Amino acid sequence: MSWTATARYGLEPAPGGLAFVQDLLNTLSAGKPRESDLLQTAEGARAWLDQALKSWSGVSHRPAPGIELTAEDVQGLRDFRHDLGQSLHAQLGDSATEVGPAASLMTLPTALRLDEHGAVHAEPRGTGWRQVASLALIEVYQAQCTDTLRRLKACRNTRCLVAFYDRSRNNSGVWDDVHVCGNAANLRNYRARKRAGADQV
Repeated sequence: MSWTATARYGLEPAPGGLAFVQDLLNTLSAGKPRESDLLQTAEGARAWLDQALKSWSGVSHRPAPGIELTAEDVQGLRDFRHDLGQSLHAQLGDSATEVGPAASLMTLPTALRLDEHGAVHAEPRGTGWRQVASLALIEVYQAQCTDTLRRLKACRNTRCLVAFYDRSRNNSGVWDDVHVCGNAANLRNYRARKRAGADQV
């Protein structure tokens, strides 16, 4: 599957449909050097969504919903992405990030469908950005049920902030790339401790 937003940061996608959520978060202008915001224009948002829905269909083994994004939907989708990112910080207990109320996350339509095999599927409803958000929240909910959501994290390097899936055994990762973001953070902390020590002399 090709998760274009996540792949541009050189990251492995999260398992299953959670990769859709990760990819949505990674449409943000982030990384070092900064990549462009894939939701900056309606054309860019549609191109990202078309590919992301194909990839989602491949991992979920279900047909992708037909979602039409208008130019007016783009701001709503960016707002939802922001709120979703904030909630990710909140569930990690990241005190470095101030998390406010996420109005767009409060109520989004979803339908439950019983298929011919007796399995229940949640399906997104609404139109435009609300349908994208509904699909993303379905995947967030399913990841909560399987206890995998806690492994979807935002890089703690505030100059990066990409969404990565922590595959460490004890779920202790805080940087998407320990050699880049981790080393940079450790170097800043080391210099701060040196300055603090020099001030005390």
